[in-house]
Amino acid sequence: MEDAETRASADPPSSALVDANAMLHINPEEQMATRAAWLYFVAGLTQAQIGKKLGLNRTRVNRLLAQARDQGLVQINITGRLAECVALEERLKKQYGLDDATVVPTPPDQASIPQVIATAAGAALAERLKDGMSVGVGWGRTLRLSIQSVPRRSLKRLSVVSLLGGLTRGSAMNPHETASHLADLVGAQCYYVAAPALTDTESTRNLLIAQPMLREIFEKGEKVDLAFLSVGELSPTCTMTRVGLVSRDDVDSLIEAGAVGDICAHWVDDEGRLVDHPLNSRVVALSPEKLRDIPCVVIASGGRSKTAALRGVLKGGMCDVLITDEQTAKAILAMEAK
Repeated sequence: MEDAETRASADPPSSALVDANAMLHINPEEQMATRAAWLYFVAGLTQAQIGKKLGLNRTRVNRLLAQARDQGLVQINITGRLAECVALEERLKKQYGLDDATVVPTPPDQASIPQVIATAAGAALAERLKDGMSVGVGWGRTLRLSIQSVPRRSLKRLSVVSLLGGLTRGSAMNPHETASHLADLVGAQCYYVAAPALTDTESTRNLLIAQPMLREIFEKGEKVDLAFLSVGELSPTCTMTRVGLVSRDDVDSLIEAGAVGDICAHWVDDEGRLVDHPLNSRVVALSPEKLRDIPCVVIASGGRSKTAALRGVLKGGMCDVLITDEQTAKAILAMEAK
C-alpha cells in the first residue's frame, strides 16, 4: 500500500500550487506598477501619498502609473451620459479636419433639436467673440434661437455683417433680424445686404451685385474673422419653401440636379459642390466657395433631414467648427462608412 507521501507526489499539482508557482515569476516592476495603480485609481490616494506608502518618490510613482496604463494593467472606461457625444466629436474632427466639434444629446422630441443645438451654438459663439472682430451671420431658425444664448456685453470695434440678402416680408428667420439682434447684444456696428436673397432673374442679380453699396458689403463679408451659419435641408416642407423663396417644382428640379441642401442660400450636392441650377445664379449671398478663406466658420445644424446637407458641407471643406446633435453625428459618420 502506498503511503500518503508517495500518493501526494504522484498526484497532479493543484491549482493552488500552480497559482503559487506563477506568483514566483511575477515581474517585481509590474507588481509595483499594479499596486501603485490600485492605490491611485481605486483607493483614491494622491501620488505623494502613494510615494510615502510604498517608499518611492513622486517621479517614480508617476512613471509606474504611466507604465500601468501603457501595459494595459489599467483600463479606463468613461461611462458618463455624454461619453458617446465626446467620442463622436473626436471622430468628426478627425474625419473632416475640424478645429472643433460639439455634439449634444438628441432630445426625444425631434422638434426640440434646433433649440438644443442653438443653446450650445450660442455659448460657442459667445466664447469666440472678441474686441475688434468682424462676424458674418447667415439665417435660419437655429441661428435665431442661438442668439438668445449669447449674453449681453459691450465689445469694442466689433462689426456684424449679414452674408445674404433678406426676405421680402417680415420673418423671425430673416437674416437682417438675426444680424441686428447679435449686433445689439454686443454693441456692434451692423451691415446689411439691402437686397432680396433671391432675385427674379440672373441679370437682376448681376445688376444688384454690381452696385457699389452691395459690393462693399460683400467685400466685408469675404473678410470676416468668423462666419456663423447653418445649413438647410431640401424637401417640399423645407424653410426655403415655407418662406416662399422656392416652389415645389423648384424642389423637384433641384433634387434632379443633385442638390441635397443649401448653405448661404446656395444649393450644394453631397460633396459640397454648387449644383448646376438656375436658382444658384439668382442668389444674392456670399458664395460657399468664399467660406473656405474665412478663418473660422461655425456651422450649427442638426436633425435627420439635415444629414446629407451637413455631410456635403463638411466634405466640401466649408466648416471649421461643427455643432450638431448625437443622432445626426452618427448618421453623418455612417454615410462615410458606406
